[in-house]
Amino acid sequence: MTTTRPAPASAPERRVPAKRNHRNQRRTFGFHFVAAGLSILWLLPIVLVLTTSVRSFSDIASNGLGSLPHSFDLGSFGEAWGVGGGGQAMLNSLIVTIPTVLLSLLLASAAAFALSRFQIPFRRTIILVMLSGNLLPPQILLVPVSKLSELLGIYDTLTALIIVQVGFGLGFYTFVLQGFMRSIPDEIQQAALIDGAGAIAIFWRIILPMTRPALAALGALAFTWTFNDLLWSITVLRTESVMPVTPALLGLQGQYVSNWNVIAAGSVIAAVPTVAVFLRFQKHFISGLAIGAIK
Repeated sequence: MTTTRPAPASAPERRVPAKRNHRNQRRTFGFHFVAAGLSILWLLPIVLVLTTSVRSFSDIASNGLGSLPHSFDLGSFGEAWGVGGGGQAMLNSLIVTIPTVLLSLLLASAAAFALSRFQIPFRRTIILVMLSGNLLPPQILLVPVSKLSELLGIYDTLTALIIVQVGFGLGFYTFVLQGFMRSIPDEIQQAALIDGAGAIAIFWRIILPMTRPALAALGALAFTWTFNDLLWSITVLRTESVMPVTPALLGLQGQYVSNWNVIAAGSVIAAVPTVAVFLRFQKHFISGLAIGAIK
């Protein structure tokens, strides 16, 4: 005689309490509300500058700077570019920024390769000394840098600005790149040595191509920092014709005190290169913030 066992009772369904669900919904709503408010506050100045740049001077003078636009005029861009000196300032910025970025990354990658792939005595001390230069407040170095550029005979030249930008950025770039290169397996370098490759060949053909993500991230950061720099530009430069974009905007404000549309147009022109670089390398730009943490 067989006995049938009762079927096991199914586990009771777990239900989220209504109070907890309601609390989560309020937190989500509060988060989105605060995030939306902060986004609006962050976008308002940008919208104001863009709107002012396409308004005519008569519209701003008659209706006020904060009013809605009653007319649109793109002539302020031409005036800021030509008469205001925006074209020459943009050229000066590119002449300084492009060589600075290329030279900084080349020197930093070579130094990082040596510090990360070879047993150099006092390697950590060298890295800390290079990095410590970025921890000093730049204000205490303004007078020494200015006097040194005068002694070298390069004061008030774009060459002086390039040298200063490379010198003060090299330590940070080297620190970041050596952290990335240390994560590359040693077996790759050992295999290249067995095949007869020298140190230069390993650096140029193997390590450097594998460091492209870090180089792209640092390139975007270096371009933004150098292009938007104001402090070192007004420290080693004096003549208006060699001023980059950022200090040239200060001169534009003095030249067009009440022409807010021309000043806004100059600001938009100055922001175009950095925005284009950020949009092109935005993935590497964001990921570059954590590159130095790789061990």
